Amino acid sequence: MTFTRSVEPDPAPGPLADLFAADRRTWGYLPNLATTFGARPDVYAAWRSLNGAIKSGMPARRYEVATLAAALELRSSYCSLAHGAILAAEHLGEEEVVALTAGVLDGLSPEDAAVVTLAALIVRDAPGVTAEDLVPLRAAGFDDDEIFAVILAVGARCFFSTVLDATGTPPDAEFENLPARLRDALTVGRPL
Repeated sequence: MTFTRSVEPDPAPGPLADLFAADRRTWGYLPNLATTFGARPDVYAAWRSLNGAIKSGMPARRYEVATLAAALELRSSYCSLAHGAILAAEHLGEEEVVALTAGVLDGLSPEDAAVVTLAALIVRDAPGVTAEDLVPLRAAGFDDDEIFAVILAVGARCFFSTVLDATGTPPDAEFENLPARLRDALTVGRPL
């Protein structure tokens, strides 16, 4: 399944089994990412803690917009599918997400468009980000803490998506159940 060792989906009772049980409750199934990260339960638990802290510091919609924008730029099908599906179901709608995958930002709010633009820039050229690049977020009403939260979400996605792709972790088969147009638009790298 992956290029590196992954763990069995039903480990012996203990911390890893607890992580997997939580994933099954959240996702309704055990996602492929769990068996990949299960090779290092300490890292997986730390990731979940870090990502939870990042998510708690911003509105859910903003987190999903930043995360999807980063995943698209990283060409991470897994993360694009997961977060695009959430964004389409809970925050934007299918048409808006499909448009976002094509780089069309006209239908987004100024806040969302500024987040997408900054997220893509961070992924492409983090050392090249300047104070001027933050002006659209400030114009949309973001303060320094809100801008930092976006940067954290994008940085975290760079880590997670890169690990999944470098290990050959395939997107979950359950993503096949997404509407075809949305699924195809969100499959930007590794195929299902």
